[in-house]
Amino acid sequence: MTTRAPIHLGPKQGSAEPVLLLHPFLMSQTVWEVVAQQLADTGRYEVFAPTMAAHNGGPRAGTWFLSSSVLADHVERQLDELGWETAHIVGNSLGGWVAFELERRGRARSVTGIAPAGGWTRWSPVKFEVISKFIAGMPILGVARLFGQRSLRLPFSRLLATLPLSGSPDGVSERELSGIVDDAAHCPAYFQLLLKALLLPGLQELANTAVPAHLVFCEKDRVVPPSRFSRHFTDFLPAGTKVTELDGVGHVPMFEAPGRVTEAIVEFLDLCAPPKAIEPPAS
Repeated sequence: MTTRAPIHLGPKQGSAEPVLLLHPFLMSQTVWEVVAQQLADTGRYEVFAPTMAAHNGGPRAGTWFLSSSVLADHVERQLDELGWETAHIVGNSLGGWVAFELERRGRARSVTGIAPAGGWTRWSPVKFEVISKFIAGMPILGVARLFGQRSLRLPFSRLLATLPLSGSPDGVSERELSGIVDDAAHCPAYFQLLLKALLLPGLQELANTAVPAHLVFCEKDRVVPPSRFSRHFTDFLPAGTKVTELDGVGHVPMFEAPGRVTEAIVEFLDLCAPPKAIEPPAS
């Protein structure tokens, strides 16, 4: 598995707010390509989107006992290399889980979870529901690993590949779908993370979140439907946590609605770090 350079865009002279983007399980930094560029184009944010350990293009995990904590360790080292003591952290699904792990370590200025995973205790039925969905998808993953891009020629391949990701099969472009298959076919984290998720609890210290928090729920999310999976977060996160609902989109909304995702992120960041006033020129 070849390691790729993370996405790193925007002003890099320390004048911009640092924003860290973390991708979902089985995927890579490529899910953030459009949103990262849109954030950087504002001129206000320095954007960093790495591929997490044991995912396609990311570093080796260095251990078989992979967990959200181990993933956070790797991301934290990258923050140290950048010289970022803290950042505004945005994570989707597994990336949301890791984002809250990093907040617990004092690395966040704010934290945004987009359809975040980890919203359960050790014995929560919803945890086993999520794990069962990934186990049920094992045959599809096996086909992707066996046939690679040729798997997209099989009947109903688009429908099956996009069902957990987008609100409709047309919500993902052909190029994006090709990248999804490549990521899924080269993700050694699959079994390791499922096993650790089965044995361990999810996020336990949400009530101690010490920075502004933002939850983004997706109406057509089939992986962690907000009607059942939002309660752990809304019950335990501090009062004042911002909640945004994106209608008509699935679990990874950056594919079908990147502009709306960027807008939701920027709207929240404006509350946390308002745009700096432009000083008038000296007379």
